[in-house]
Amino acid sequence: MSARSTTPPTDAPDRVARIQAEWRRERPELDVSPQGVFGRLARLAAAIEEELDRVFQQFDLSAGEFDVLATLRRAGAPYERTPSALADSTMITAGGLTKRVDRLEAAGLVQRRIPPHDARVRVVALTDRGLALIDRAFTAHLANEHQLLESLSEADRRDLERLLCQWLTGLRPDS
Repeated sequence: MSARSTTPPTDAPDRVARIQAEWRRERPELDVSPQGVFGRLARLAAAIEEELDRVFQQFDLSAGEFDVLATLRRAGAPYERTPSALADSTMITAGGLTKRVDRLEAAGLVQRRIPPHDARVRVVALTDRGLALIDRAFTAHLANEHQLLESLSEADRRDLERLLCQWLTGLRPDS
């Protein structure tokens, strides 16, 4: 019986590489290279989410609430959408949207109303307070995103965006 080291290699550049090295040791017949991509994407997504949430919290918003306000803001004046269009634009369920809109309405950031052009329709609209808040929050959000990308050159950013777009389109053509 051969003695195997149970200590992860210390010369690996990051945790994912150490995990891959352990699997290569334990299952050398398997190609574990996809773990390099997926493991780092998972860790990167978690780190990014944490950094984005930090900014949203400065405005007393969750990521989902920010998404609703940003979707209304980018709709242009009068900054409103029907609940179904809002759900489609935010990629959340109707139930999830209702919960977010309820909280945003209680905070005075949105209102549900009947638009003057069609009494059969209901819309969710930004209030003046909501518009002011999302403009400040979005400015801070973009500054944060720029900061999160600082370690990449402009060329690397363009390449990464192109590759991610290509990959996503290959997996989900309707994205």
